Amino acid sequence: MEPAIGASSRTSAKSVNATPDVSTFRLYTLRAMYAFTAVGLIFARWPAIVNPPPGISNAGTVVAMFLGALSILALLGIRYPVKMLPLLFFELLWKVMWVVAWGLPIWSTQMLTPDSEQTLISNLVGVVLVPLAIPWGYVFNQYVKAPGDRWGRRPMMSAPSEPPLTSSATAAGVL
Repeated sequence: MEPAIGASSRTSAKSVNATPDVSTFRLYTLRAMYAFTAVGLIFARWPAIVNPPPGISNAGTVVAMFLGALSILALLGIRYPVKMLPLLFFELLWKVMWVVAWGLPIWSTQMLTPDSEQTLISNLVGVVLVPLAIPWGYVFNQYVKAPGDRWGRRPMMSAPSEPPLTSSATAAGVL
């Protein structure tokens, strides 16, 4: 479809990136989720990234940098909420995995430390809020129903071959 006469390239570029399957309300909900994630991580993790505490373990530095990167990507999600959906999938998956494999078993034995209790509460908030923000209809259509990307090389584009002209085609005035 050609852009209308007088339409700027910026207008036509926006129509290419439009997400008609996701409502405006859902886009703002996604943006709020990315902002909530980014702000929470910025306040909770960036002070230790900028000024690491003495004696931090190697695993502690990996977790801090990982969550710092996650906060930066969440900021990108505010601008591109649909394109960054895999970030929310990841956020939901790791929180569910932690709650099921670590948080609830410790909670059921009543051996939660104050730090573990705070982590459990934070992860449960994510387990509740992230699924509410995700546009599940869009996810189903784009990640389940839609065909996947190809695995091999792109097929070579060749010029369409025309059938050879026959004397009957020439005589009928097809040419």
